[in-house]
Amino acid sequence: MDNLLAAMKAAAEPTRLRLLVLCAHGDLTVSDLVQILGQSQPRVSRHLRLLTEAGLLDRNREGSWVYYRLAQQGPTAGLAQTLVDSIPGEDPTVGRDLGRLESVMAERARRAEDYFHRMAARWDEVRALYVQDDEVESLLRQLISREKVSDLLDVGTGTGRILEILAGQVERAVGIDLSPDMLMIARSKLERARLRNCVVRKGDMYNLPAATGSFDAVTVHQVLHYAERPAQAIEEAARVLRPGGRLFIVDFQAHAQDVLRDEHEHRWLGFEENSIATWLKDAGLEPAESRHLAGNPLTISIWSARRQDAPVRSTAA
Repeated sequence: MDNLLAAMKAAAEPTRLRLLVLCAHGDLTVSDLVQILGQSQPRVSRHLRLLTEAGLLDRNREGSWVYYRLAQQGPTAGLAQTLVDSIPGEDPTVGRDLGRLESVMAERARRAEDYFHRMAARWDEVRALYVQDDEVESLLRQLISREKVSDLLDVGTGTGRILEILAGQVERAVGIDLSPDMLMIARSKLERARLRNCVVRKGDMYNLPAATGSFDAVTVHQVLHYAERPAQAIEEAARVLRPGGRLFIVDFQAHAQDVLRDEHEHRWLGFEENSIATWLKDAGLEPAESRHLAGNPLTISIWSARRQDAPVRSTAA
């Protein structure tokens, strides 16, 4: 009872209720929240501290950045969600806050798109600076070869490299990306290689242009660390898998290389094993083997999972 009373007391203040609503929409930094609320950094930080201590917000440090999100677990997580759900959607203050939040999210997306635009022609070169391409690609080919894959989807295909290396192992391969620059390069590479069974399409990882249960395998190669909502991206990838289909995620283990965020717009500094496992299970997938390729200083992991039953959603693009 003491925890519940403390949490209710912590939330009983207008700014702190606004913070709960905002943090229910994603991971936000103090700077993001200062910009949205128009209040001083010390004041916002104090409110965040009180909400975190009360168990209403989760606090996650990544390198030199700290992100806040509505509590997902713990004795007062349910109360946090109940409070957010109880605030009227037509509240004018909350409406203004959410409008400013959209602007913050749009600016993040713009910075990432600008980066992709600048780097599209050199993407493979930049990636080679910190990814052991040959070893990772060889292992991914081995894992795919164990599966019976007719139809493959590559989410965030970039320059189409994954389509290139797996084209000979599948009947049909589709690459999805939001960047027109990336798609232009991918199309050119696939055409030059005469890989007729491969196509690329513009699409969003959170709303894949594919019918539910339409692929035997989905790859997400060095994409998740750019995702604003990685759990949602995994859920959407799971949706398009057929029963028995396999998801392969290739990305960094958790690290502290801030340069990748500062200079290359990485949203996440890699991922913890437990986080990936939780997201996979929440998406209705059964985690399978994970493989790790140690580097200096970064370790690349290939996480895989299988869909045992039919996808729960029936929407189709």
